[in-house]
Amino acid sequence: MTKSPFSRKERSRLLILDAAAATISEIGYDATTIDMVASRAGLTRKTAYNLFASKEDIADQLVARIEAGSEPLYRHRIEAGEDARSLIEEILLDSAGWCLSNPNLAILALAPRQRPKLDPPEGRPSFQRIVRDAIRLGQAQGGFRRDERAELLSMILLGIYAQAMISALAGEAITTDDIARVVRLVGQGLWAGPDLP
Repeated sequence: MTKSPFSRKERSRLLILDAAAATISEIGYDATTIDMVASRAGLTRKTAYNLFASKEDIADQLVARIEAGSEPLYRHRIEAGEDARSLIEEILLDSAGWCLSNPNLAILALAPRQRPKLDPPEGRPSFQRIVRDAIRLGQAQGGFRRDERAELLSMILLGIYAQAMISALAGEAITTDDIARVVRLVGQGLWAGPDLP
């Protein structure tokens, strides 16, 4: 029998996060309860509360896990110095596709309980960090404006992007072409022009 690389506590945490993701995907965050998640994970309610302070805590950690998934998809491409404009567009369009396919989980990531700060969260991968680093790459390549910090530019881009996606998830008639247009329009404000440094 192969021994798991995770401790019993970590296995239980992963089971709860997996069960929460599946339950929220099916019935939405508001309808999901700790009892449902614990039952689906094959654990007790007490175990769930020993590992997570609340349903909100589970949601926060689920969002962090979802965001961490984007890190390996793009980190090596940023480090390889790919064209930042194309990369930013691809990152956001890939994210939009995921959001439209996973609406109940996407809303947690797009409108988190803990509002983002200008700097990405420390100590963990995040979608905000990937976008910020792609913008930094664009600044180094001379294709993005350098008169503002990459942190501020990423917050502006992500704020507008998140609002467009929240509208799409609320049933607005927004297509992937519309999302691409939003990315391009906002992106044009990030690009370095003839009169910008």
